[in-house]
Amino acid sequence: MSQSYNRGLVEDFGRWKEFSAGMWAWIFHKFTGWVLVGYLFTHIAVLSTALTGHAEYTNTIQTLESLLVVRILEVGLLAVAVFHILNGLRLLLVDLGVGLHAQDKSFYASLALTGAIVVASVPTFVAGVF
Repeated sequence: MSQSYNRGLVEDFGRWKEFSAGMWAWIFHKFTGWVLVGYLFTHIAVLSTALTGHAEYTNTIQTLESLLVVRILEVGLLAVAVFHILNGLRLLLVDLGVGLHAQDKSFYASLALTGAIVVASVPTFVAGVF
């Protein structure tokens, strides 16, 4: 005869409060990686309009660039790409044994640097819409 075993909740969604910086770095890195993969398909779709002709491609790019929402999405894409790059470099250094004891600080530094780069580049992205 088998006995029942209470395993509790399969997933406790309240655990996120206990996550360390390393877990958040892992979650953000995976998320940004998937966003970049999704963007790749969008990028290919836009570039495929060049197959129909130069005028169609130019019209598509001009239409997209005139929309404020596209410019905001580009800022988001910049944030995703910069964080993914900086966190990837941080992970490379950690794998090489550099900064093992300062992983939390380096994660927060990559977040701060990402924020600074994105905020500094917002005027460039939004210039031309208004």
